[in-house]
Amino acid sequence: MTDAPRRTALDAVHRALGATMTDFAGWDMPLRYASERDEHVAVRTRAGLFDLSHMGEITVTGPRAADLLDHALVGNIGSVKPGRARYTMICQEDGGILDDLIVYRLGEQEYLVVANASNAQTVLDALTARAGGFDAAIRDDRNAYALLAVQGPESPGILKAVTDADLDGLKYYAGLPGTVAGVPALIARTGYTGEDGFELFVRPEDAAALWEALLAAGKDVGLVPCGLSCRDTLRLEAGMPLYGHELTTATTPFDAGLGRVVKFEKTSNGGAFVGRAALEAAAARAEEQPPRTLVGLIAEGRRVPRAGYAVVDAAGTVIGEVTSGAPSPTLGKPVAMAYVDAAHAAPGTEGVKVDIRGSHEPYEVVALPFYKREK
Repeated sequence: MTDAPRRTALDAVHRALGATMTDFAGWDMPLRYASERDEHVAVRTRAGLFDLSHMGEITVTGPRAADLLDHALVGNIGSVKPGRARYTMICQEDGGILDDLIVYRLGEQEYLVVANASNAQTVLDALTARAGGFDAAIRDDRNAYALLAVQGPESPGILKAVTDADLDGLKYYAGLPGTVAGVPALIARTGYTGEDGFELFVRPEDAAALWEALLAAGKDVGLVPCGLSCRDTLRLEAGMPLYGHELTTATTPFDAGLGRVVKFEKTSNGGAFVGRAALEAAAARAEEQPPRTLVGLIAEGRRVPRAGYAVVDAAGTVIGEVTSGAPSPTLGKPVAMAYVDAAHAAPGTEGVKVDIRGSHEPYEVVALPFYKREK
């Protein structure tokens, strides 16, 4: 017998809206409400409202909270100013990625670590295991928050209608406490869609009222509820990695083309952090002999590539593997992200194909992302 999936504070709202639900990382989550393509287009052109309450929040506090996070994570967390956030990763000693994270600095001695739903317990356990010797406390706050996101070009106007917080002064990857539709919230300007948008951390008991207030505020500009399906195609078009696909314990940040998140120059703890030696070796290898490179692939035909499909050259030799693939509503063609040999990674490389059930379908190699919004 397996445990039943957990339900978010918005579960009844999703079901009342007729959402198609799915088990995702142990949570019962909305996959779509109607047409996933329509939801995708709404986010690109107007706005979409997401329930992200399955994400894992972990609070780290204390005089040496920054030192603990600098030791446990690959980023320079101590340099993050209060009110700002940073994208980073937590790695194993061998450099393999346990998860990618966003860390918000809420105060001088308080940080909010947001992990992927599938890895929240792993991250909590790793932080706890790495906390020895640091004057810092780790608190599992997964039940303390519901998380809503408003994404899309109309999102600033929608949120301004229900808050007096200084949204114009809120930079990308920053957060501030405020009140939204009468509900206390941490308002963060982050997202996973390639569009401007906001994520709202609130108490679970306030989530339903906030959801309804946001839908009402966005009604006249086309805000629609959105599920996980369009969230995946949006992040794929934006070239954003997904744990379990582009990022795994068998992949270092340098393998994933994200070596920039590793900060060897940080000075706290004498510059030591978990996985440093392995990551220095990975960085050196990447300089001397580039590993497989994460690239974009755009189909010449209509067949959709899926994760795990082989990428081959003109002779049929395997040169890589698809990590994510789907039809792109914005481009009107199937697209994929794939790790390919460095010799075939340059945009425009000819002869690259994807083996789709024995048929070698031609693909154009392009630089990521597929889509980038106009500022």
